[in-house]
Amino acid sequence: MAVVLEKLAKWAIPIGTAIGGVQLAMYDGEFWTERPPKPYLPKLILISPLHFLVQGGHRAVIFDRIQGVKQQSIGEGTHFLVPWLQRAVVFDVRTKPRNISTTTGSKDMQMVSLTLRVLHRPEISHLPSIYQNLGMDYDERVLPSIGNEVLKSIVAQFDAGELITQREVVSSRIREDLVKRAMEFNIQVRLDKRREKTHSGPGIIDAILTDTGYYLIQTHMTFGKDFTNAVEQKQIAQQEAERAKFIVEKAEQEKLASIIRAEGDAQAAELISQALEKAGEGLIEFRRIEASKDIASTLAQAKNVTYLPSSGGKNGGSNILLNVSA
Repeated sequence: MAVVLEKLAKWAIPIGTAIGGVQLAMYDGEFWTERPPKPYLPKLILISPLHFLVQGGHRAVIFDRIQGVKQQSIGEGTHFLVPWLQRAVVFDVRTKPRNISTTTGSKDMQMVSLTLRVLHRPEISHLPSIYQNLGMDYDERVLPSIGNEVLKSIVAQFDAGELITQREVVSSRIREDLVKRAMEFNIQVRLDKRREKTHSGPGIIDAILTDTGYYLIQTHMTFGKDFTNAVEQKQIAQQEAERAKFIVEKAEQEKLASIIRAEGDAQAAELISQALEKAGEGLIEFRRIEASKDIASTLAQAKNVTYLPSSGGKNGGSNILLNVSA
């Protein structure tokens, strides 16, 4: 028995190497067409025909020529496989961005350009199902088609103005319809409660956690030049209307102020008339004396004062002091 085991150990590596060479030499159209282009860092490193290494940020699905796709994903590190009977299909499970852009018409026939930005990664526990139903390019097959379909169908239900004023409603409708459309492809979707808004332009970000991956959806809308100019002119007209309203209110306030001043002057004149009737010329003399005091105080502080004597005519006259400015 020991001799048999020794011979098996002696010939195991050469036999495994030979089988691996035969496997690579055989033409397998599915194998070669489904392998994505190799990046600068290999996802899968074949240490030997019996071993393979899964790089960080990747997972592998084992395809068995007898049993088919095994319903369990392989994690990072070194693993064993049976040459020729098994091969490893590697998925990149790191988050990747994708933009879905489309130009469509709104309900009032305004052209709207929308961009749906999606950060996605496959769900590790569902990698075998994704490989069987959608393939390695699941994002290329599913996201662009349903994204464009949902964006166009939702935008057609709103006017251009409503797309701005009801931005959150539009984003919510896009999210809900995208979830329903994805379920038609046997993708079960459950919503995450996380939600935040952008501050750089019109857009809403919604986080969606699905059975096939984690999606971060951001919708951004831009309108045609004519519509943008119309919106600007509308804003200018509204500002002009507010300015005119302010001017009218100001004139009304000035009118009320003038009426109040006139009423005050009338009441003052009436009081003066009543005082004259009671006091006679005494009130006028009293006011003349007060005015003379004010004039004398002003002339006393002036630097240039000119004295003009009366002409001394038949009727006499008053002497005049003039405050001449320099």
